Amino acid sequence: MIIVGVNAFHGDSSACLVRDGVLVAAVEEERFRRIKHWAGFPSQSIRYCLEEAGVGLGDVDVLAINQDSKVSLPRKIGYVLSKRPDLKLVLDRIRNRHKRQGLPELIAQSFPGETFRGEIRNIEHHMAHLSSAFHVSPFEEATVVSVDGFGDFSSGAWGIGRGTDIDMQGKVYFPHSLGIFYQALTQYLGFRHYGDEYKVMGLAPYGQPSLMDEMREIVRLDSDGGYQLNLKYFRHHKEGVQYEWKDGIPEVGQLFSDALTDLLGPLRDTSLPLEQRHHDIARSVQAMYEEAFFNLLNTLQPKHGLKRLCLAGGCAMNSVANGKVRRQTAYEEVYIQSAAGDAGGAIGAAYAAWHASGAPRGFVMDHAYWGPAYGADEVATLLDSGKQEIADAGCTVTTFDDEAALCAHTADAIAAGNVIGWFQGRLEWGPRALGNRSILCDPRRGDMKAVLNAKIKKRESFRPFAPSIMAEHVPDWFEEDDNVPFMMQVFQIREERRARIPAVTHVDGSGRLQTVHKATNARYHALISAFEKQTGVPMLLNTSFNENEPVVCRPKEALDCFLRTDMDVLVLGDTVIQRVRDTA
Repeated sequence: MIIVGVNAFHGDSSACLVRDGVLVAAVEEERFRRIKHWAGFPSQSIRYCLEEAGVGLGDVDVLAINQDSKVSLPRKIGYVLSKRPDLKLVLDRIRNRHKRQGLPELIAQSFPGETFRGEIRNIEHHMAHLSSAFHVSPFEEATVVSVDGFGDFSSGAWGIGRGTDIDMQGKVYFPHSLGIFYQALTQYLGFRHYGDEYKVMGLAPYGQPSLMDEMREIVRLDSDGGYQLNLKYFRHHKEGVQYEWKDGIPEVGQLFSDALTDLLGPLRDTSLPLEQRHHDIARSVQAMYEEAFFNLLNTLQPKHGLKRLCLAGGCAMNSVANGKVRRQTAYEEVYIQSAAGDAGGAIGAAYAAWHASGAPRGFVMDHAYWGPAYGADEVATLLDSGKQEIADAGCTVTTFDDEAALCAHTADAIAAGNVIGWFQGRLEWGPRALGNRSILCDPRRGDMKAVLNAKIKKRESFRPFAPSIMAEHVPDWFEEDDNVPFMMQVFQIREERRARIPAVTHVDGSGRLQTVHKATNARYHALISAFEKQTGVPMLLNTSFNENEPVVCRPKEALDCFLRTDMDVLVLGDTVIQRVRDTA
């Protein structure tokens, strides 16, 4: 059976393909369209997945989408009748529903000459999230939790996964949402783009949680683990807040009301530097999220008595909170797949459809390399067509026929303080660069954050860079030892080690680590091993290979990024392109 799963008409549009219960391919549409968080119908992602599987549209048995507008219909009607929201809010929801109902037409338009004969199956939004975590986890039984903004009139869901079944036992319904809380306060702090919440998470360690009384006025916790918003501080439940999920960049209008500025003070003027007040608000927002998150988990754990936890939904991208689960709850193991947010709903929709037929489990997602790969012939063609531009940039080109020599050469360059573009194998699934589309640097250099921001990233100075560490060395460098292959948890770096790796140690002594395994990414592991042999440090600074754009997908995008920035070295497969610097 062939199932195509999609997240469509929403930010981080994506698609995957599952054949007989095994994931074959998965990718976000933004990687092809080159527009961050691209929203709409993921036609190019679907096309890639079909090509990777070697099948046509006519071979697809089920197209599963992570949305079902029929879910919670009585609640929706009751809300409209009792609360009488702005007409624009109602019309926006109707328009979004009509888009989803037009899937057959969109499929036909996107794939002219091909005929889709399969079934379109709608999977409730949070069931797709729960499935995206549990059904690809290594656990036979676990507590499953989804927390996000909204989907199908709810913002959170939880229950128990056993075998192929997920028993959803509780929900938080519209208009209450931890995702909306965090997004609204992100907007208040001047970070207005869709997906900017990670900036608040990065800013938080610079502040103190001095506004918890105000935060507890905004978010109220329930004894059953749920949460409620004090709606006087928000607009989304009553007014027609702009939500644009059309082709292109997602846009969300202002979510908070004037009452929030009465409570917290004036909005941040983004033309001025951040003040301590903004740091303290960010820390308080993060602390309030964690208070609500752990209230839920510490209600569920004794109720279920389980030691394993699967997390999904946009809020499961909060790696700081995720990293505290084992310290602040009785859960002992945590699984969060690499695309925990809405993109991951494509996988959840596909696996929910697969297991609904009674099919057994067997697949475990232990790596994130499910996107396109490009061979040596494509790299050679690119280098031939761009040879003049490469020469004009003062670069040498060397191709290695021995992997150990390639890794040793690259490790030398990193240890010398160079910034490396590392392009290998299949593209990562999810927002994190995990060693195939990465920019790599020496974590020992205290100035490396400034160097990276000056040469390439040009991003806020408070945002941290992450360490990729050989899995076998984690307990030597971090206070906890766990498998974190998708960079979804933040752990404390051992105090005695922090001075050795200042470039990846955040202000609070933490690091958002990625554990690298030889079995799942042998070349990346070999590179880090080569660096460790030279320096005694078994990790590299790893950040995404991009410059204010989606992570690079194709070799040409990698070369273009290299040439227009001040990157020192580009490793495309077996080929090294290196700028010759004037040392005089």
